[in-house]
Amino acid sequence: MSTAAAPAGPGRRAVGDAQKEARRGQILAAAKSVFAEAGFQTSTMADVARAAELSYGAVYWYFTSKEELFHALMELEEEALRLRILASLAGLSLEEPDQALRGAIRATFEFFEEDRAAVKLLFRDSYAMGGRFESHLSGIYERFIDDLAEVLSAAQRRGQVIAVPARVAAFSVAALVGQLAYRRLTTDDGLDAGVVADFVVHLIMDGLRPR
Repeated sequence: MSTAAAPAGPGRRAVGDAQKEARRGQILAAAKSVFAEAGFQTSTMADVARAAELSYGAVYWYFTSKEELFHALMELEEEALRLRILASLAGLSLEEPDQALRGAIRATFEFFEEDRAAVKLLFRDSYAMGGRFESHLSGIYERFIDDLAEVLSAAQRRGQVIAVPARVAAFSVAALVGQLAYRRLTTDDGLDAGVVADFVVHLIMDGLRPR
């Protein structure tokens, strides 16, 4: 017989760790939908409560402000993207920089295409609000840059890439990927994520290869 806790109903307070975690996830999912649709600035905690089919007080029980809710949501998105990129790099050799770059870049495009709400939250709302909110976007960039810099540094040691600051080159790649991901949110170019990733890799590597 299963001993898993039954989910708390809309009008009932969650009890036990399992139900509380499920309720918190319910609120975060509703907030993601609301913020992505209407924008963070114009959305309210009441909007989130309605979307989650919970009382106003229930939402505040888990998050004391809209800002706290947004930060929690962004932390989830950061972690999800990070895990996606790491999974794409697993098993790939740094001795093949083209493959490693393509894997990380393609994983990023696919993540955002599968979850367009995440793009809106990360690129539209974080940029628009500035300050602490931009730290989430910076955090994603910095970890992505770390991964790219490792690939490029390894390629430089083997003479496959010219001697330029690896982090500068990695930042350039990350900035290009971010802008393309945001553009593809609003402009359907009809291209598969793999095709766009191939283009980025060719564009970058052709400029970095020794002549």
